[in-house]
Amino acid sequence: MSESEPTELSDIADGLAAAVALRQLADQLEDLHVERAMREGWSWPQVAEALGVTRQAVYKKHSGRLADVGVELRRRKNA
Repeated sequence: MSESEPTELSDIADGLAAAVALRQLADQLEDLHVERAMREGWSWPQVAEALGVTRQAVYKKHSGRLADVGVELRRRKNA
């Protein structure tokens, strides 16, 4: 679509609604697969690397929910 074409407000609203729906779907997929990975024994750094984020970010986002659903969370061993 070029900038010179008029855009219907409903087209913009539909596009934004689609972006929201996709974001929600992506979050649900991430939640599902992070839970699967942790149940299979993946470490926080492994999950973080797969998602392209830091270990701290993935832990902050998912640890509470995972604990609530009974996933045993691995802790780092002190060296």
